[in-house]
Parts: sequence; structure tokens; C-alpha cells
Amino acid sequence: MSDLAERVETWMVGQMPIIQMHGGTSVVREADPEEGVVVVELGGTCSGCGISDITAQNIKRDLIMDFDEVDEVHVKVPDTGDMGSSTVEGGRGGDLQFSSESADHF
Repeated sequence: MSDLAERVETWMVGQMPIIQMHGGTSVVREADPEEGVVVVELGGTCSGCGISDITAQNIKRDLIMDFDEVDEVHVKVPDTGDMGSSTVEGGRGGDLQFSSESADHF
């Protein structure tokens, strides 16, 4: 795992506790500092959650703001099903930020 991936994993656990509080999970699938691209996958109860799109938008915005080398963030949210226990749990509290842009579903 790259240094950036480890830092993003740590950030997710610290900045996004609401994901874990609600039974969701998150894992960094890709973190390429040279390309400036990060891919985060949400699972557990995030799957099918009504506010997962808002959570995804918050993650995208905040990662780009908090990491100088990150220019592009993709957050994958499964429509249904549990992603299993191989993920690192995290989450985020605070005010919800609504956006008209939808998350990347798979």
C-alpha cells in the first residue's frame, strides 16, 4: 500500500466516524499520488443507504481539500449487498452537504 493510501485510510477513520457508527465500511482501493487519483469504496450498511450519495460527495470534496496531491476522487457505493469484513471502517459526522452530482455506483 502506498504512503498516500495509508494516509487516506487514516483520514477516513478520523474524519468519517459516522460511517462506522451507522454500520458502514470504507476501504481505499487506489491512491496514486503521481496521477492525483484516489478510489474509495463504501460497503456494509452504506449499500442502499439513502444518504450514501451525500457521504460520497463529502468524501470527494474533503479529500481534495485536505490532500494537496489529490485532484480526483472516485467513491464507489454498491447498490445492494455487504462488502464483507476486509474493509477499514471509518465515517464522518457534522453537517450534511447536499449536491446534485450523484455518486459512482457499481
